[in-house]
Amino acid sequence: MAKNDIISVFCFDQEIGRLGFDENQQKSFFQYNPEFLQSEHFHNLFPSTGIFKRTPHVQVFSQFNSETFRGLPPMIADSLPDVFGNIIFKKWMEAANKEFSQISIIEQLAYVADRGMGALEYRPSKELPQSSSIDLTEIIAVLKEVLQAKDEQQETKLNHESLLNIFKIGSSAGGARPKILISEHKTSGEIIPGDLTYSSEFNHYLIKLHLDDELGYSREVVEFCYYLTAKHIGINMMPSKLIEQKHFATLRFDRQNGEKQHVLTATGLTGWDYQSPRNSSYENLFELALFLKVPHRDLEELFKRMVFNVVFFNSDDHLKNHSFIYHKNQDSWRISPAYDITYSLNPLLNYTRTSRALSINGKRIDITLADLLTIADSYTIKNAKNVVQEIQDSKSYWIDQAQQLNLPPRIIQSICKDFVRL
Repeated sequence: MAKNDIISVFCFDQEIGRLGFDENQQKSFFQYNPEFLQSEHFHNLFPSTGIFKRTPHVQVFSQFNSETFRGLPPMIADSLPDVFGNIIFKKWMEAANKEFSQISIIEQLAYVADRGMGALEYRPSKELPQSSSIDLTEIIAVLKEVLQAKDEQQETKLNHESLLNIFKIGSSAGGARPKILISEHKTSGEIIPGDLTYSSEFNHYLIKLHLDDELGYSREVVEFCYYLTAKHIGINMMPSKLIEQKHFATLRFDRQNGEKQHVLTATGLTGWDYQSPRNSSYENLFELALFLKVPHRDLEELFKRMVFNVVFFNSDDHLKNHSFIYHKNQDSWRISPAYDITYSLNPLLNYTRTSRALSINGKRIDITLADLLTIADSYTIKNAKNVVQEIQDSKSYWIDQAQQLNLPPRIIQSICKDFVRL
């Protein structure tokens, strides 16, 4: 390989295997650790969806060169932040006098290290030769420097000022909207940056920040209204709250009971590119859930989420916004709590037509009750009509919550006009 980039992949304190990347050929290479294979532990850690084969031989991946996967096996690409604009990565790039285009994908995984979402961790391979054209120790040194600064960043309570202070240090959370990870001590209320610990002594939050007061409303309050309504009808979501009536904070389901949880998106599990319409359908999500042998109640939960997203016009419910969580004691998978359920458009603008990220019964627009019931019939969803009716009846609940949280009337009206009557 041109650069001989190699990194070890760990999960639950075990080396699962090693990953390499050839930048000239834009190919990645993965090889399981033979001891991990022989142990038979976590046999279903990477389900056999046609990506990783459970073999001691080197596996080559040349088919994942899209913007979504960047040449990596999808289950590994899931670990990359959606954007690399946080301060740690910027600081390292500046120290190395490098442009982003010069940063290898293995260096980026070394940056993720043990700080990423989920349970996968990345450590420089001991076999990386000293003559390599990159120096992973460089990024590790800078990472330690910035993490030391993070250790010194402590606040006494969750409020707007303390959140902004931590935001200035950066975080491993990605996405187009500003997000940070924080950990709040359960007893003292002290908060620290959320990628430093997963101790059970803390509540671990992902917080979406409201930073644009000139917008005239808070998108985070809108999302909180969606959260309250989804919980009201029984959709499984992590406990969430508003901070100072403007920032949306949700407990992380990849940090529970003092342990990291292994989580993969539908895109990461399958290689279905969430930015491509080719495999972006709810039918594929249901088929994936069946393949993972989730309990039938998870299929019922997925149906309820699908209907909710249609009725409340969340058209951005793409494949990376649906995840599954691994239960290591049972070596099995379940659907994860729902997340990123909100109004995905700008209510200050007028839209003539909006296409859904996930098709339903082959359609991305003008979804009907018949389309939803076709899905229900295919996957044996009981009382589907009642589920649809209950969700439609909860529109008034959403309006009540929006009014109580002082969303501007024009914003409420603009969002409500897009709600779907089935």
